Amino acid sequence: MSAPGRPLPLITQDNEFFWTSGADGTLRLQECRACASLLHPPAPVCRYCRSRDIGVRAVSGKATLAGFTVNHRFSLPGMPAPYVIAQVAIAEDPRVRLTTNIVEADPERLQLGQPVEVVFEHADDVWLPLFKPSAAADAGAPPVDEIAPERFGDYVRPMVTAEKFEDKVALTGIGMSPIGRRLMQPPLSLTVQACEAAIADAGLTFDDIDGLSTYPGAGNVGGFGEGGVTALEAALGIRPTWHNGGIETFGPGGSVIAAMLAVAGGLARHVLCFRTLWEASHKELMKQGKITPSMGRMAGWQFPFGATSAAHTLAMNAQRHFDRYGTTRETLGWIALNQRANAELNPTAVYRSPLTMEDYLGARPITTPFGLYDCDVPCDGAIAVIVSAVDAARDLAKPPVLVEAVGTQILERIDWDQSTLTHEPQVLGQAAHLWTRTSLRPTDVDVAELYDGFTMNCLSWIEALGFCGIGEAKDFLDGGKNIARDGQLPLNTHGGQLSHGRTHGMGLIHEAVTQLRGEAGDRQVTDARVGVVSSGGLTPSGVLLLRSDA
Repeated sequence: MSAPGRPLPLITQDNEFFWTSGADGTLRLQECRACASLLHPPAPVCRYCRSRDIGVRAVSGKATLAGFTVNHRFSLPGMPAPYVIAQVAIAEDPRVRLTTNIVEADPERLQLGQPVEVVFEHADDVWLPLFKPSAAADAGAPPVDEIAPERFGDYVRPMVTAEKFEDKVALTGIGMSPIGRRLMQPPLSLTVQACEAAIADAGLTFDDIDGLSTYPGAGNVGGFGEGGVTALEAALGIRPTWHNGGIETFGPGGSVIAAMLAVAGGLARHVLCFRTLWEASHKELMKQGKITPSMGRMAGWQFPFGATSAAHTLAMNAQRHFDRYGTTRETLGWIALNQRANAELNPTAVYRSPLTMEDYLGARPITTPFGLYDCDVPCDGAIAVIVSAVDAARDLAKPPVLVEAVGTQILERIDWDQSTLTHEPQVLGQAAHLWTRTSLRPTDVDVAELYDGFTMNCLSWIEALGFCGIGEAKDFLDGGKNIARDGQLPLNTHGGQLSHGRTHGMGLIHEAVTQLRGEAGDRQVTDARVGVVSSGGLTPSGVLLLRSDA
């Protein structure tokens, strides 16, 4: 059976057994011979017993439907929407979940926990393991989390020393380029504008800057950056004593945490952190044929099944949250409506027109249960933040914003489809870690700027940080009063990424500093002294607890 045009995986020495095992109609997975655990994705060592006695096992091909989403938005060659993306838990070891497509089924009749069985689709040198509903009475136990969401605090490592690096640093300057859809400006130009604004805001000069930090680094793919430290240093000639640029950090805003460590360690005194996106212009240039996408195969376990966006993974997390806790689309809708109400007061926001619950629920579907307004706004823009030594900060132009604590610990599986079931992965551990580094509590927070690439990101952070209990977001968010600017937890006061624009967490830091300085104008939260800012999720994230110098 052929699948013309379907994206195919890159075959490697590590994964060839998996992608070709269907040649004889049998699904095979890696196993640890020492403890009999199944392992996926393949690895040279067992994560459960650390044995290196690794082999391959033929399995039954029976599984439990552990999550699914009907993709309406994204179409690929050979895979026109709509289609069902799913995660299935393998019967022999439900800790292993495969991302796949459900076929030979009416999406309206699919249910979590339903038994399914493998059916292979042959394309070139690949046998793709798809799944269809099974007549079997029982496909095995449903998957469970390695750590229950309520228990992450039990697994946080204690502080190594009572001396905190956070006490040695401050945020002293912020800057923002124009933010908008399809600005059609060179991305490095946006970066320079934001950096110039941040340096001026701090009362510094370029000669004072001795460190550079960014995310994701030199890669400039898909409108995802300007070229990193390499590009900015080539343009400005700062000659930093310390620099950092990489994607494996504490979320998209992790460059700021990395800069704090450098300043606290004495490697730099004033670090310029920057982040640029130009995804809106990049998409326009692709439409015009001026940028050609790569047509080669990609390594990965999700793309061959049309799971091309973080939306697909998070949609299944949302589905399971709905199923377990009674959460509804309206629950997520209150987050979207709150962000838009705040954006109405922010002249730099991309979308400022009023949004009603009827608008939210009636918007076109993206991937169930997400609709258009559950997703952030691709835009062009750059944000810059300066991290300074605290002893220098109080001599600068603006009141410094101090750092009370950070949370960075990884406690969950890194692989998206193997991780936490009901919440965005890489949120619960970092949130629990934050509160071990401070005597402040969630009730002390005056303003929250929480990562909202999708509404589900934001809900996950709200519960993880303890602003309501695990599974209690439905009641906490109902009506939107608790998260309004005059509510218990003023949330994403500049409009968030859902309405202000996708600035990958740096816009949230910019807004937190603005609020804690008391410079937010019409959207200012009264007496804001303590703020929490999160950045990322799915990939390892970071969260900051900030306070004014008062």
